[in-house]
Amino acid sequence: MNPSSEFSHLDASGAARMVDVGHKLAQRRVARAEGRVRCQPETITALRERALPKGDVLTVAKIAAIQAAKRTDELIPLCHSLPIDAVEVEFSVEDDAVCVRASVSTTAKTGVEMEALTAVSVAALTIYDMCKAVDKTMVIEGIRVTEKIKE
Repeated sequence: MNPSSEFSHLDASGAARMVDVGHKLAQRRVARAEGRVRCQPETITALRERALPKGDVLTVAKIAAIQAAKRTDELIPLCHSLPIDAVEVEFSVEDDAVCVRASVSTTAKTGVEMEALTAVSVAALTIYDMCKAVDKTMVIEGIRVTEKIKE
């Protein structure tokens, strides 16, 4: 069996390789992802009141998410470098969690799912980092792609 026939990131000998997208046409592509950071109610209250010791958590997490999306190719082996057109990050502060949603768009030969996932992951990690002093029970969960669009 030829390993490359089943796995796009393996060559004929089974070695890792970057997928060749040179033959594809550049298209507008959008990917959306989401995830959650489960927190104690006291943490949610402090977050809403911007009363956490490390400052405005959600603003810092948004900047971190955008920066991470733009640098995904430096973090994930075999990802293509993509010209990011836009990164949008939204937070929903719920009673027991912060929901993180990211949308990333590009006009390129391959999609931006990894960039959207990276944005959500880094935003969640930033929230965790900035709240860990007051909440040792936080859990990051449910990070997933929710939509892929190719126009």
